[in-house]
Amino acid sequence: MVSARRSFQGELPVVAMKRLGEALASTEGTAQYELDFGRDEFGTAYLDVRVQAPLTLTCQRSLEPFVLPVTVDSRLGLIRSEREEAALPPNVEPLLIADDGKLGLLDVIEDELLLALPLIPINPDSELPEEVVGPGPEESSSEGRPDNPFAVLRELKKR
Repeated sequence: MVSARRSFQGELPVVAMKRLGEALASTEGTAQYELDFGRDEFGTAYLDVRVQAPLTLTCQRSLEPFVLPVTVDSRLGLIRSEREEAALPPNVEPLLIADDGKLGLLDVIEDELLLALPLIPINPDSELPEEVVGPGPEESSSEGRPDNPFAVLRELKKR
């Protein structure tokens, strides 16, 4: 594939990626992918991976499902041993291939999507529930509390 500079593109159903499905709220949708094999100017074999997928995650703020559009654009340096990793350019991630030279492209796409998931998914459109936030500033009564939280310290300093 590298010598022929092959390219692949297509769609994969998210449900086909079992490990990714375990991290999602729903396995609906499809991932659009483009894969390009080649060699860089230093002769290093690489695989360019570009994937776009709408993934349904559970918001950790509201515990409601939401769709996060995930985009992956990475270059993977194809290496046969861990010793070859040091020779890769800084912007290239290593991808260790088996001794037989075979590479599971579904696994590569799934790995890249897993790495692109946020550690703590939060829907940017969500708000914290009222019972967590408490009353808003206009609803809270100012029972002699100073507006400035450091006013108490100022009074202590005067003593």
